[in-house]
Amino acid sequence: MNVTSTKVEFPGSQDATLAARLDRPEGEIRAYALFAHCFTCSKDILAASRVAACLAKRGFAVLRFDFTGLGASEGEFANTNFSSNVQDLLCAVDFLRREHQAPAVLIGHSLGGAAVLAAAGDVPECRAVATIGTPADAEHVVANFGAQLETIETEGEAEVTLAGRRFRIRRQFLEDVRGQTLMARIAGLRRALIVFHAPQDGTVGIDNAATIFGAAKHPKSFVSLDDADHLLSRASDAAYVAEVLASWAERYIKAPD
Repeated sequence: MNVTSTKVEFPGSQDATLAARLDRPEGEIRAYALFAHCFTCSKDILAASRVAACLAKRGFAVLRFDFTGLGASEGEFANTNFSSNVQDLLCAVDFLRREHQAPAVLIGHSLGGAAVLAAAGDVPECRAVATIGTPADAEHVVANFGAQLETIETEGEAEVTLAGRRFRIRRQFLEDVRGQTLMARIAGLRRALIVFHAPQDGTVGIDNAATIFGAAKHPKSFVSLDDADHLLSRASDAAYVAEVLASWAERYIKAPD
């Protein structure tokens, strides 16, 4: 099935314009999905673009967007936090609801998965949630700050190098993620959940998947990604996630008999 990818934009939670892409099949659209990327990544990271393209070939329209201050989106990253990411995600939902159709499937990669878990209860149209390499709590990301963590705590901010790029992190970010609790949200999800995780994920340990899966109520599924890395760098790993996700989601988005 042929796929088209269109640039779109919409206002985010901090009045910044957020950049996005809508990948959709040229034929009939089975459902809309929303993809939230990993921490400090962008909508164009291979995991996001490949999963979206594969899902589009299976008949899903997928919106992937850059959180405030990242990628091509406007805004100051240093002013953002986990709570603002959740609000950006809900702004993306509103855009789809207004311009096309509210997403039936929410997909989140790494910290984007945590944001999806936090936001799903506020999206009544959502029928299914998928997480990929997701931490069981937002505070997990703090481990990436290394020696700069103390500087952020004492001086209020510091520059942190993540994946070869420098980002300014402020104390308010730490306070926000430390105040987040996802367990109640996961337990009360009331949506079908599928958890994708690689046993050898060196960034977010497999124990996080076990915690998420254990907290969730049925229907829930777990899929091991074997030797995939955290970022799904291999095209075959992203394609596998998309194929399994598309087949799994069919059960929950189809119209009742």
